[in-house]
Amino acid sequence: MVAPLLAIDDLSIAFRQHAEQRLVVENLSLQVNSGETLALVGGSGSGKSVTALSILRLLPAAAVCYPNGDIRFNGDSLLHCTESALRKVRGNQISMIFQEPMVSLNPLHSIEKQLAEVLMLHRGRDRVSARVEIIECLERVGIRNAKQRLNDFPHQLSGGERQRVMIAMAVLTHPKLLIADEPTTALDVTVQAQILLLLQELKQELAMGLLFITHNLNIVRRLADTVAVMQQGRCVEQRSQAALFTAPQHPYTQQLLAAEQMGEPTVLPAERKTLMKVAHLQVCFPIKRGLLRRVVDQHYALKDLSFELRAGESIGLVGESGSGKSTTGLALLRLLHAQGKIWFNGQPLHNFNHQQMLPYRSQLQIVFQDPYSALNPRLNVLQIIAEGLEIHQQLSPEQREQRVIEVLQEVGLEAEMRHRYPTEFSGGQRQRIAIARALILQPQLLILDEPTSSLDKSVQAQILALLKSLQQRHQLAYLFISHDLQVVRSLCHQVIVLKQGEVVEQGDCQAIFNAPQADYTQQLLACCR
Repeated sequence: MVAPLLAIDDLSIAFRQHAEQRLVVENLSLQVNSGETLALVGGSGSGKSVTALSILRLLPAAAVCYPNGDIRFNGDSLLHCTESALRKVRGNQISMIFQEPMVSLNPLHSIEKQLAEVLMLHRGRDRVSARVEIIECLERVGIRNAKQRLNDFPHQLSGGERQRVMIAMAVLTHPKLLIADEPTTALDVTVQAQILLLLQELKQELAMGLLFITHNLNIVRRLADTVAVMQQGRCVEQRSQAALFTAPQHPYTQQLLAAEQMGEPTVLPAERKTLMKVAHLQVCFPIKRGLLRRVVDQHYALKDLSFELRAGESIGLVGESGSGKSTTGLALLRLLHAQGKIWFNGQPLHNFNHQQMLPYRSQLQIVFQDPYSALNPRLNVLQIIAEGLEIHQQLSPEQREQRVIEVLQEVGLEAEMRHRYPTEFSGGQRQRIAIARALILQPQLLILDEPTSSLDKSVQAQILALLKSLQQRHQLAYLFISHDLQVVRSLCHQVIVLKQGEVVEQGDCQAIFNAPQADYTQQLLACCR
């Protein structure tokens, strides 16, 4: 019998807290064979990423211990080998794609320098030959004009482009085992399909094993051979992909599959006032070249966008990475210079200067994609949520605290949590805190920039239910930016489809989902089925 490529046997992982140990993974056993994909699914805090990081012993040795069990790669123990032996495995034989590319990529180095470093260290390539392979790999993972992007820094790439660079970095070494921790979270469905196809091709070419951590069950259906479901540090079910989706045995697995049914948008009231009207909105950035940095051209990130948004209504903004979705949100908030006209409650925001915009800031709020980076880790929850009140409203400290307690309860969090810090919360809880921070100023319009993309299905369903109940209670209007078309269909009344800054289709959400007219919209919908 052939030994598995990776074998995790009866593994327990604990974090040290003073003199005590807190178990986060308990008696876990998994196997990954060459050429096989094992999908690891489960809620936030279930132990998926901790398990993945333990394989390469990337957790700080002073903070973690392994009470029992072992991790073997090609028959050799990774938990008990020397640091020197482990360095030969890391990167060369086992590569990892991390979930958050902005944290993983060095902000001070260009894309080419970071990718070349991988090839020079692990495969002994010189800079010239490395450059050729880097361009080829970047094009393969879907980076357009790869040769022109080599000198870009991470902040100059979109979220999806950064994730593609991380994937390129991991596969450049042709590893025997690839650990992918939510590698498609920030990607739109078309690029997601490209990446999944690329991973399947690499798996066949290199006879590579793949440990794929995700909360997207559609990806699991398409990619996985075997599925392991984790809950609170334990593996509650492990079966073939077909058997698990056909007849899930454990109640938690059944709950995850049921969460895919996200429901319908809220019912719109008969009479609704127009809250925001946008006409011919355009955003362009100058292209500068030469020693004197002269403007030689203009890049249009958004072209000729027009729509009306009414109280209690949601508009979904969908499209691939770099299509202008987030740019639109920033332009509507007047945080980016834009051409065109924006009316809010009948007021021409496009004519207002910075000082004139201040009274409207509290009415226009945004919830960002990544709650990890959107919340200041040095402030507690009370300080984070109350910050807007300090700026926009004259209240006593006691009144501010009472308002914070009320809004925490409204988003489903306990009042006692206001004294804790962001690092003490799960991803879903952090997103609720971000929503509370926006809600406390009682806005009329919320711009939601991918607010559920980093959340597992069950938590995603909870956040959507929360957004719907808040919308009905306060007649909030939402501009919902997302690449998850299932979520858009569940929440939005209208949808606008963008491609490279241009509107390719817009109108009633259900009508477009049922009978899309544009080829690009049809392509998007086909990729998510």
